[in-house]
Amino acid sequence: MVGCSRHGLPKWIAAATRVDLDGASSSPGSPKSDASSSSLRSSPSSSSSSPQIISSSPDPSTGFGERALSAAGAAVVSAVLVNPLDVAKTRLQAQAAGVAYYPLQHPYGRQMASLGPSTMISDFRCSPSCTRAAVFGTEPVCPPECFHYKGTADVIYKVVRQEGFVRLWRGTNAGLALAVPTVGIYLPCYDIFRNWIEEFTACNAPTLTPYAPLFAGSFARSLACVACSPIELARTRMQAYKELQIGAKPPGMWKTLLDVLSSLRSTNNNHNLQGYRILWTGVGAQLARDVPFSAICWSTLEPIRRRLLSLFGEEGNAASVLGANFSAGFVAGSIAAAATCPLDVAKTRRQIEKDPSRALNMTTRQTLVEVWRTGGIKGLFTGVGPRVGRAGPSVGIVVSFYEVVKYILHQRHNSS
Repeated sequence: MVGCSRHGLPKWIAAATRVDLDGASSSPGSPKSDASSSSLRSSPSSSSSSPQIISSSPDPSTGFGERALSAAGAAVVSAVLVNPLDVAKTRLQAQAAGVAYYPLQHPYGRQMASLGPSTMISDFRCSPSCTRAAVFGTEPVCPPECFHYKGTADVIYKVVRQEGFVRLWRGTNAGLALAVPTVGIYLPCYDIFRNWIEEFTACNAPTLTPYAPLFAGSFARSLACVACSPIELARTRMQAYKELQIGAKPPGMWKTLLDVLSSLRSTNNNHNLQGYRILWTGVGAQLARDVPFSAICWSTLEPIRRRLLSLFGEEGNAASVLGANFSAGFVAGSIAAAATCPLDVAKTRRQIEKDPSRALNMTTRQTLVEVWRTGGIKGLFTGVGPRVGRAGPSVGIVVSFYEVVKYILHQRHNSS
């Protein structure tokens, strides 16, 4: 008999992947693996058509470092591919919060308008080829509608037209700086926490075992959010604010963070360590968004991918691992992103707030109430399209890349 065991998956799934999915280890050729297989073959309840019962033990060939490396590589790929949708989502949410993208609403625009019409012809067109361009005294040559975003496609079109194609990847450096430690902490810790919880509940409270992905995802995401919140703050501000001065280079990640600190110092003469908590502005809203996101995502993803992987039986391979994980991740990420969109709106609003005292004192609940009063249900779901469009592929890419890299590392370990 195998004590405290869990339902596993077909034998073709290498231990690098099987540990992630069912917490089991059965390295080929090891005595423990042989003993476990023998026990399964002699068990009257096991058959070729039913799920295998595999004893739980840690996988020695897939350590935390390898898992972190797999996750970091997945994060880099995802951050680069989906960044344009992230920019679109943040711009729409920032516009709804009152961020101005029309030049005359910016101090630079007012300054240029006072210099006369000769300075306005090229500086305030949304693009040189705009058919609506006209000069009206000292007024800008393009109407405000040229600088108003109407939806995801409109944001992408106008960013490319007005700022250049590369601006769609605004904040990518912060996204990469954020993604590597976040996912490097998040996925490996999720693996470990889920395995621990499943092993404990299998022996002590079997009815709670299905909830292991939910709790593990929540714990792991909380650690990652707190550790990386300042970088998330920088990325949100970099994506939300448009550089209105022609030819000026927008601030990078470190300059953005220094500007956040300098804005606090200009209004507060007491410089102490407590003032640095402004770098964690919105961390409560971020946790309120990401913890439920992870709970929904993993509790949806796990049963879907286990079901998909079981369909391949003993004929599966690395391509099956990739396909099953991407499909499950895409569905789970999309559902979780849609469900948590109001909390994402609150996070964005808190992180783009430029008044230091308001940024430090505003709560997530107050922000949500404020959004509801000004925009209703539509305001709470501002940017839901690009958010879902970003999250589905992003989760699918990260999870499938992570699993396939673990699979390859384990296969290489076995062959050596």
